[in-house]
Amino acid sequence: MIGKTYTTVLGGRELSIETGKLAKLVSGSVTLRYGDTMLLVTAQAREDRSTLDFLPLTVEFEERHYAVGKIPGSFHRREGRPGERAILSARITDRQIRPLFPKGYRHETQVIITVLSADQQNLPDVLGPIGASAALSISDIPWGGPTACVRVGLVDGGYVLNPTTDQLTRSTLDLVVAGTRDAVMMVEAGAQVVDEETMVGAIEFAHAEMQGVLSLIEQMRAELGAPKFNILAEGDLAPDLVPELMEAARTAGLRDALLTVKKKERGANLKALRDRIIQDRMIEGEVEGAEERILALKSAFGKVEKQELRRLILEEDLRADGRNSRTVRPIWIETRSLPRAHGSAIFTRGETQVLGVATLGTERDEILVDDLTTEENDKFLLHYNFPPYSTGEVKRMGGQSRREVGHGNLAKRAIRAVLPSFEEFPYVLRVVGEVLESNGSSSMATVCAGTLALMDAGVPLRAPVAGVAMGLVIEDGRYRILTDILGLEDALGDMDFKVCGTAEGVTALQMDIKVGGITPAIMREALAQARDARLHILGKMAEVLPAPRPELSPTAPRIVSLKINPELIGKVIGPGGKQIRELEAMGAQITVEEDGSVRIFSADSAAAEAVRARIEGLTKTARVGEEYEGTVVKTAPFGAFVNLFPGQDGMLHISQMSEERIQAVEDVLNVGDKLRVKIVNVDDRGKIDLIRPELEGKIAPREPRAPRSGGDRDRGPRPPRRD
Repeated sequence: MIGKTYTTVLGGRELSIETGKLAKLVSGSVTLRYGDTMLLVTAQAREDRSTLDFLPLTVEFEERHYAVGKIPGSFHRREGRPGERAILSARITDRQIRPLFPKGYRHETQVIITVLSADQQNLPDVLGPIGASAALSISDIPWGGPTACVRVGLVDGGYVLNPTTDQLTRSTLDLVVAGTRDAVMMVEAGAQVVDEETMVGAIEFAHAEMQGVLSLIEQMRAELGAPKFNILAEGDLAPDLVPELMEAARTAGLRDALLTVKKKERGANLKALRDRIIQDRMIEGEVEGAEERILALKSAFGKVEKQELRRLILEEDLRADGRNSRTVRPIWIETRSLPRAHGSAIFTRGETQVLGVATLGTERDEILVDDLTTEENDKFLLHYNFPPYSTGEVKRMGGQSRREVGHGNLAKRAIRAVLPSFEEFPYVLRVVGEVLESNGSSSMATVCAGTLALMDAGVPLRAPVAGVAMGLVIEDGRYRILTDILGLEDALGDMDFKVCGTAEGVTALQMDIKVGGITPAIMREALAQARDARLHILGKMAEVLPAPRPELSPTAPRIVSLKINPELIGKVIGPGGKQIRELEAMGAQITVEEDGSVRIFSADSAAAEAVRARIEGLTKTARVGEEYEGTVVKTAPFGAFVNLFPGQDGMLHISQMSEERIQAVEDVLNVGDKLRVKIVNVDDRGKIDLIRPELEGKIAPREPRAPRSGGDRDRGPRPPRRD
């Protein structure tokens, strides 16, 4: 028998994990199946320890179009760089497994998730982390798992485990939770304004439901797990240096250096202090081993800095910039910052600053999302840019990083919940968050700046949205939750918990931790503290812009909408698109839906109105009783043909022209004459009979034209022919 399969039930469906059949040369390899969605997940590490001072872990999420029976649409007809959905799926796995590698683990490690089959109902993004957990658990790679990952929806007021794609369309919550046996490791959520208690309940539900998967992986590890290889533990280079350096640093002014308010000044003070301490411990003239000793001293000083900062927070409720644990940094806001943008705002909180810019476009600007789970047109775009100058650094600038994709997606989910429907506000919306300064939580500043930019443009949001990042320091049973964390607190603390929402509830969450997990009680407390901060920030935003501007920005284009008879769409398009090209040449973009909905988009409102009038003329339908100012275009012995509107003439019979009997039409009317006429009849062939309205009641009405052979349309359908 090739391979061994383990199964459990998850969300009412069977989850199977097979190993020993595929990719057998890799350290850890498993194949997952859930419904008809299948993934191959592998884990491999290099034997040699890297010289890097961080964990060199990469997670790749590979989508294969054959998984849904498609050939890629690229020029070379093969898969290219990962799309946004694949990047976000890789980040979910990375954030779940990264905290559980041992301290000091520096072996280059790669986890590759390949989607082999996708049934487009059971989403692969939450299966990848389960596969990574299983592959790492049975491999020889040191790792502190297992972990498991599930999705929770909220459908008709009830929690649903691993909802299908169809169920998600009806869900007011899309929550992904990863955890160990005892605690939650990672949270990612988008919601349609869900209160904090419902959110915590969903997280608890997820943690309880993942226990079966954890038991399954534990069984696999016990039966098939390989012995873990040894690593060089962190601190082995200088295990005795930390206590000595702590005493020296405190004596030399470590507290004052850490409590410097400004980021650049704090960094400079800490560097100067570190360099003095290292210099005092170097032996003059020593060359051999000097470089290694400097590295060891720098590493030890980093631990000293971390320990002292955490002590100040836990024991004195004192943070690097002088705040206590619950205080939000000072905020200033400016709107309509850019003269030609449709909407713009600068949001500054402490030393974090984001320029938010909103642009309104047409359906031609929407983006096609075509991956293994769905194919849809997205009418809301949010792009987050993090240039190196925002942190005072010089770096090579290239494409968008995975971090930028993840932060942008979080801000997008936060704001999407309050957008008007496309029927209410028929614009494609793009928000760009330009991070100008970054000292903690630039993604949350993007939520605030993006919300303000949309409101500045006149987009009728249902409610303003704000975001705040929460931190955590936890040691020996003691902990303190931090509001609006700094970059230093993110680096040296134990949690980065981003919470976005309105005054009524949460619209997006993202939590990453560096410890073995946190309990629901801590999470509940963090959400409550985040709500207080969010309401404070929303109050500051309301002081500048309390609601969306009642009118669109003067620079924003206008959309004129109208409805035409679907049978007349061809008149608007014209043969080969000739007519619509002529209309767009008048200064507008035009979209026509199959149901007859027409939208005219133009920065020139006069041009938009002119195009609308032209379309109305092309598609106008004559009705009995309507009056028109017409023009005589042709005369005949029996009457005159009068043009009512473009493409539509009616016939004014000679008997309906005057109270007196006339001998010739030309005695009363000639080609080019203008007169008011009224429609008195439209026959089944669309022929129109007219009268001069001032003569109505004064002359005998003309008998309607005889219907076409076969009966009158008013008498119902023609009876079937009998042979």
